[in-house]
Amino acid sequence: MNKEQLHSYIASSTGNEKNICQICAIQDSEMVYEDSWHGFSVDDAAHVMSVTKGVMALLVGIAMDKGHILSADQKVLDFFPDYKVKRGEKTIYDVTLRHLLTMTAPYKYRSEPWVKVCTSSDWTVAALDLLGGRAGITGDFKYATLGIQILTGILEQATGEKCIDFANHDLFLPLGIPEHRIHGASSKDDQFNYVMSKEPRKSEWYSDPKDAVTAGWGLCLSARDMAKLGEMVLRNGTYNGQRILSEKYICEMLTPRVKLGEMFGFMSYGYLWYKPYEDKEVYAAIGDGGNIIYINKDKNISVGITGTFKPRIFDRVEFIETKVIPALAE
Repeated sequence: MNKEQLHSYIASSTGNEKNICQICAIQDSEMVYEDSWHGFSVDDAAHVMSVTKGVMALLVGIAMDKGHILSADQKVLDFFPDYKVKRGEKTIYDVTLRHLLTMTAPYKYRSEPWVKVCTSSDWTVAALDLLGGRAGITGDFKYATLGIQILTGILEQATGEKCIDFANHDLFLPLGIPEHRIHGASSKDDQFNYVMSKEPRKSEWYSDPKDAVTAGWGLCLSARDMAKLGEMVLRNGTYNGQRILSEKYICEMLTPRVKLGEMFGFMSYGYLWYKPYEDKEVYAAIGDGGNIIYINKDKNISVGITGTFKPRIFDRVEFIETKVIPALAE
């Protein structure tokens, strides 16, 4: 299958590939492929769902490199001295930034309380209210999209500026990614439309009523933007010769910390990034709908794919390796 055949394959797909909007690949630091489908141009952005989490991990690393955050072992409550802990709650005092980054933080719920958090006036405080619990810190993996909203609060407290501004001048603009703006006022209907819409979006990031961006979802990027982010990770923190992140932090971020179960394809998990294979230097930031930043150090390639909402698409790594990379070689 060559590039033209790949385009036709996606355009006519009735399966998991039918929601793909864009693909971009950078190999050996050169853009070798870029294409789009379903009314999207290569310059449009799409809501990349939980790929947002992977970008947050990069921002945390930049804050560490700059000394705003001392280490991943800093206690979460160090950043929120004015937060009033609920009566009887003790576990929260021991939760660290590393627990948030590895999804091993404990929370006081069985299923994520979306309405409670997303109708609150301050989503970071609402997420802090969920942190802790009587079971203590078990080290168990508990995937949380709402809980890691705390990361936005940590970044804003540590850097003294809005997370969107920090992301723009320390990550996006140095990579040639368009400057992002906050989405603005939200409602239940607006949140639903933001997730479910199949229309191209602008370079924006969803935000709470205090203009704090969402840490677990809500970022809009193009496949080109994601390939650039992947290229920077692939190059151990540099992009076009400019140092964006330290090699030390990139290594720390990608190091497997937790072995996941069947629901997550038995992948390993670092700091909000996945390692699909034990024996390959392949890493990914993965979001619902098949949105992905894929990097393969052995093949020296970074791939970004955007897609509109389609639940339970977890096979983009396989799709990239069996369809996209072979097409580049034709």
